[in-house]
Parts: sequence; C-alpha cells; structure tokens
Amino acid sequence: MTTTVLLIDDHALFRRGVVQLIEADPELSVAGEAGSGEEGLKLALKLQPDMILVDLNMKGMGGLDTLRALKAARVRSCCVVLSVSDEERDVVEALRAGADGYLLKDLEPEDLCARLKSAARGNIVLADGVANALAHALREPVAPAPHLQELTEREREILEHIAVGLSNKEIGRALGISDATVKVHIKNLLRKLHLKSRMEAALWTLQQGERRAE
Repeated sequence: MTTTVLLIDDHALFRRGVVQLIEADPELSVAGEAGSGEEGLKLALKLQPDMILVDLNMKGMGGLDTLRALKAARVRSCCVVLSVSDEERDVVEALRAGADGYLLKDLEPEDLCARLKSAARGNIVLADGVANALAHALREPVAPAPHLQELTEREREILEHIAVGLSNKEIGRALGISDATVKVHIKNLLRKLHLKSRMEAALWTLQQGERRAE
C-alpha cells in the first residue's frame, strides 16, 4: 500500500524535484502539490492524503499558520515540515503548531524517502541537525497540560511510549493491542491534554520527566 503525499511549497522548482523523488519510490505517491498555504489547505481537505509536507517560509499563509489551519480543520494527515531552517525557534514552534516531524531540505534524496516512509509508519522523524534545538527546548518551561488526571491508565502508558519514539505498531505490539486501537487512544489523549500532535505530546512528556528529576 502506497503512502499518498501532498506537497505544500511556494518554490516550483523545488516541488518538481521532490515530486520526481517521491514518484520514483514504489511505496510513495504524490496526491497533489500546492504553491501556497491557502491552496494547500483546500487540497488537504479535498484529497485527505496520508502525509503533508509543508515548507515554513512561504508568502501569504506561512508554514506555521498552515499547520495550525490543518489541525483546526481536523485534517488527519501526518504533517512533516521540510525546511531550510534549523533554528531552534522554528523547530519548536513547528512542533508546537502540530508538526509530526521536522526535516531539512539538504537531506540526501534516499534519506528523505526513508524518513518519509518512517513517518508514515507512525514514527517521529527529525533531521539530525535539529537535535540541539530540541534539547534546548526541553529546558524551557511550557504551560502545563491541565487535564493530565483525565487520562486513563492505558492512555498514560501510550503517552510514555510516544515519548521514547515508538511507532503505533510498536506500541500496539508492546501493549498487546491493535494499531487502530493505539490511534484511537492517541487521538483521545491529545484532546484531553490540549495538544496538537504526537510530537508535541512527546516533547511535553519529556519536559515533565525532567522537572520531576530536578
């Protein structure tokens, strides 16, 4: 089964190169491409792709606003930022806006495809160059999630597994439940914690762990 991908980037030449790269991989296919955030949001709602690649720096509706709009519209696609920026602020804001991964445009072609397929399997994907940004972000205070006590025991278990980077399939295998059941639990725990993505959930959980260790 192929993973359908929607590409949102205002650089036509770059889009063309990524489209050719994706189409050359039998496990990936291009659902569509958009040159702006506004157009990308419309296509996402229409096409419902498995994955959306979003550039951060676009004219008009930028990448962060596009991510927020996609989450507000309850688009269920996996959203991965593909950017030239490895700045800490950009990385953290993208993850908190709902990105499920953050990759850099200078990745080798085969590495990009491998990471996209990993994201499609439910893994958190990050470019090697943004590790320091995340490390710094973990030291910064964030607003506490107000409804942690509402999580069920199973949801707490899944949250801990998300924090260490396990995919839905790996979580299901560890807990003896199906991938579909894992997805339902993740959807519910994100709603209860007022978080937008599994990436933000992982970041928040790690921060809570660091505070308890202090």
